[in-house]
Amino acid sequence: MWSSPETVPSAKTIISVAASLTASAVLLRSVTENLIPDAVQELFITRVHKLYTRLSPHVTVVVDEFDGLTANQLFESATIYLGATQYASTDRIKVKKLEKEKQLAVAIDINQEMEDSFKGVKFSWVLVSSRNGSSFSSSGRRGDHSSGFAQKEIRHYELSFRKKHRELALDSYLPYVLEKAKWLKEERKSVKLHTVDYNGSDYWSWINLDHPATFETMAMDPDMKKTLIDDLHRFISRKEYYRRVGKAWKRGYLLYGPPGTGKSSLVAAMANYLKFDIYDLDLKEVQCDSDLRRLLIGTGNRSILVIEDIDCSVELQNRNSDNEFKHVEDGDKITLSGLLNFIDGLWSSCGDERIVVFTTNHKDRLDPALLRPGRMDLHLHLSYCDFNGFKILANNYLQIKKHTLFGEIEKLLEKVRATPAEIGGELMKNDNAEVSLQGLINFLQSKEEQSPGEESLESV
Repeated sequence: MWSSPETVPSAKTIISVAASLTASAVLLRSVTENLIPDAVQELFITRVHKLYTRLSPHVTVVVDEFDGLTANQLFESATIYLGATQYASTDRIKVKKLEKEKQLAVAIDINQEMEDSFKGVKFSWVLVSSRNGSSFSSSGRRGDHSSGFAQKEIRHYELSFRKKHRELALDSYLPYVLEKAKWLKEERKSVKLHTVDYNGSDYWSWINLDHPATFETMAMDPDMKKTLIDDLHRFISRKEYYRRVGKAWKRGYLLYGPPGTGKSSLVAAMANYLKFDIYDLDLKEVQCDSDLRRLLIGTGNRSILVIEDIDCSVELQNRNSDNEFKHVEDGDKITLSGLLNFIDGLWSSCGDERIVVFTTNHKDRLDPALLRPGRMDLHLHLSYCDFNGFKILANNYLQIKKHTLFGEIEKLLEKVRATPAEIGGELMKNDNAEVSLQGLINFLQSKEEQSPGEESLESV
């Protein structure tokens, strides 16, 4: 049915009514602000908000970036998870490339809504940021979270979903985000080599570890290699076991043997296999026992702490020695008791999933207190190269698995002591397999002709 021209309001009438309503609203707001106390207004707003929340079918979970001064693991996990899996669902992303990192880091920008699905349920994420007026620490240094620093930017995620899925979100979805982020972090992790840096703002500085060593390329006894790999697997899978028995989740290894037998390369192979960072600690650079504790606290979880040449790093007297107190007074930087507490005392439990590796050329020079289980749980003797080790090296350097000269080399290795480093050095001299192997034979024959005294002197 068509309306007659008389029933259709004119544009002038519509504008007049709109202006009247606007004026009434302004007047009502003015009256409300002047006549109704602030407390009553706040109460009314609060009640309206509660009513809206009660009637709304959705619930919002807030994930803050920090809890006081402590970083929120769930915030970091959400950033990794969303940056890796959900960036295609938003129109705006942030990308950065740190100088020492190999890969691009993708993150979601502020106020960008992302939709995720888990078990058929939709979840909505939004990164929210607000400014904080204070941006300096109590010590006057910008950016120091540990010194009372008030962040310049306060960030949090808002995760929204329907109320009926609250249990699924808290019991299943968020744990899934944590686990997925952990896997993504390990997948793209670059193993880092940390060294002590007293001149920097932190005790540790780092570079990427580009060492190519793997268990496959290590020329070591196959049974010993299997023992080590099995032990590492057992260690990283026993988090609950260590917690149940009341012990710190750490493992100690002693690598001993002549120079050139691959102790440092084995540490690199362990780090590459586990994707653990290496913290290389030179005890001669440590100022005192308290510095030792600070360095330990500064190491991260899932890491390998390496103390090479422990017998040479510092002159540690036996605790039963009559000269112990004189030894400390003579100016040594750290004490044996400090080192023992560093390895398995209370301070050693400041972190999870840590491996401590000691290396030495002379096991017999170490104090027995250092060698017991709990400090050095597994002792691995890396000795001279046998024929099995040579075949691994031949495959590494020359990419050959067999050759007519192998038989002669096998006979020589049964009589001659040569380290993997020595054999590798000979194999590197020529890319031609025939020439390289013949050069190795000549080298081994020359060692065989040496007198026992000369060979013994060279081995020390």
